[in-house]
Amino acid sequence: MSPDKLRYQANQIATFFASQPESEQIEGVADHINKFWDPRMRAQLFEIADQSTEGFKPMVVAALEKIRRPELAKGSQ
Repeated sequence: MSPDKLRYQANQIATFFASQPESEQIEGVADHINKFWDPRMRAQLFEIADQSTEGFKPMVVAALEKIRRPELAKGSQ
């Protein structure tokens, strides 16, 4: 997936959770990504964010601490 598309999707999740109580927003973003993004997408999210968090909403950046970083075997990407 293109980095721009992945950023867009992560930011769309944050936009949805912005309507939730503040105490649930970051956990909601992380929980959604952990449940519904396959390990390859999460790996790509970290590849992008490890280089720069520019373009990500602050809620996505905050949720990165709670998103599971996948351990992918070589050649499975």
